[in-house]
Amino acid sequence: MNEFERQIKEATGDDLHCAGISTIQVNVGLKCNLQCVHCHVASSPLRKETMTWETMEQIIDAAHRSGARLVDITGGAPEMNPDFRRFVRKLSDDGFGVMVRTNLTILLEPDMTDMPQFFKDYKVQLVASLPCYLENNVDGQRGDGVFVDSIEAIEVLNEVGYGTDPELPLTLVYNPVGPHLPPSQESLEADYRRELGERYGIVFTNLIAIANMPIGRYIGVLKKQKKYDDYIKLLGDSFNPATIDGLMCRHQVSVDWDGNIYDCDFNLALNLSVDHGAPTHIRDFDAEVLAKRRVVTGKHCFGCTAGAGSSCGGTLV
Repeated sequence: MNEFERQIKEATGDDLHCAGISTIQVNVGLKCNLQCVHCHVASSPLRKETMTWETMEQIIDAAHRSGARLVDITGGAPEMNPDFRRFVRKLSDDGFGVMVRTNLTILLEPDMTDMPQFFKDYKVQLVASLPCYLENNVDGQRGDGVFVDSIEAIEVLNEVGYGTDPELPLTLVYNPVGPHLPPSQESLEADYRRELGERYGIVFTNLIAIANMPIGRYIGVLKKQKKYDDYIKLLGDSFNPATIDGLMCRHQVSVDWDGNIYDCDFNLALNLSVDHGAPTHIRDFDAEVLAKRRVVTGKHCFGCTAGAGSSCGGTLV
């Protein structure tokens, strides 16, 4: 039993278990047009890992059998998977809600200029990375010129209705630029609305705040700054039992580009497969077993329970 499991057991009297599968999160590949310093899956333009259509078909079948209502597609830049549009069309035609996590800048690539209209046609929910409303902070975390390109992409999305049409939600994602917990999600959203509206005239539906996880490429940043131990301590000292019910591992499964199944996107990045008797590959998907599985944990899990909590859907309390 690790320290995180001890904290969970002390707070709840039990191990951490899934409470049902409402979402299937899918990483369709690690290739990306960016190479962000905080990326927990270490995506970059050099990565080759790509999900096949066969695996996507298995995921669609699993989604039907699980009773999931939403398929959450991520990457890399998920739009770069050659079967991405086919996957979205099939999911939409089968009645699933489809969410895509976009880095925004990919939408400006020459072969992606029609993607905003494609998203609109299939009513895709967009979750877009914009770790700050200040240019220097964004470029420092994601690369030179990324902020300007992100603003341009949001303007294009606004033009087709994202952020203004209730059926076309545009969620922005804040990540801290340093080793600290996110401030109030509500106050951040107000700041973003004011600054982005006044400076650029752009709008969005809502904002979510996600803590930087001490995994992937971000570990190197922390260690280079000699802040890794302090950040791990901060996360552990900030454990909040009120976040446990909302933890994303209790309501979803994550599937990697190769079909392997994980409790969450962060375990996926660490290659910590589901365990305790649960099937580990999408071809062996068992909805009943996975919906009640015991969750695999580690010290990185304190990143989700610290302060107001953190998940792919933002803060938890």
